[in-house]
Amino acid sequence: MARRLPAPPPVRALALGLALMAASTAPSAAAGAEPGSWTWPVVGPILVGFAPPDSPYGSGHRGIDIAAPLGSDVLAVADGTVSFAGPVGGRRFVTIDHGDGVRSTVSFVEDLRVRAGDVVVAGQVVAVSGTGHADTGVPHVHFGVRIDDTYVDPLVYLAPPDVSSFIRLAPCCPAP
Repeated sequence: MARRLPAPPPVRALALGLALMAASTAPSAAAGAEPGSWTWPVVGPILVGFAPPDSPYGSGHRGIDIAAPLGSDVLAVADGTVSFAGPVGGRRFVTIDHGDGVRSTVSFVEDLRVRAGDVVVAGQVVAVSGTGHADTGVPHVHFGVRIDDTYVDPLVYLAPPDVSSFIRLAPCCPAP
């Protein structure tokens, strides 16, 4: 005789359903794309954060803008292969394929130091920074991340910034 299991409580069933739905739609990360494992492409404050579009062609901000003085080195955030390095609409971009559908792009850069097909390592200079978006007065680099065709928040992948050079725990001068 088969024994019937009691139905799960409604809240538990809802939580299980939501968890299964999230797991089936969440993009999988590449081996080198663990959250918090990437180096920053440039050092600076974030001027504009990530604002995902409502649809693939909708408006939004598909990355973050990081302030950087003109001519700053722009680094590969993780190991990978350059899939694109060149102009788009008159501005220069570098896209790196990190495997498993994960790609990072730095935009509005100058003096490209890599070409499509180059293998890069985290921290390698791939370009120098330019002026940034045309409507912004502060020079910056736009940094975006896609998993397959879905833009994701790049901050998830970046390691916490090193702020040790900004923090002083001891007096700078001896007391008189």
